[in-house]
Amino acid sequence: MEIRFEDRLAELETIVEKLEKGQLSLDESLELFEHGIILSRECNAMLKSARQKVEKLIEEDNGTKSEDFALPNENMEGDRS
Repeated sequence: MEIRFEDRLAELETIVEKLEKGQLSLDESLELFEHGIILSRECNAMLKSARQKVEKLIEEDNGTKSEDFALPNENMEGDRS
């Protein structure tokens, strides 16, 4: 059974909360951080896939080319310099 995006995101939020409390050992923190990175990558891949599906549906429906759009997090990541 495929894990839903919302479930992954909720788990990622829980991991962030635990790490922010700072009450874990170094090993526990590292393990959670690694799992969080995996979840983050999976969420990003799912969002990318969903965006591509929406763009394809719009393109097929209108017979026109879809316009690119950026998710809020993409703008923040691009601003890091």
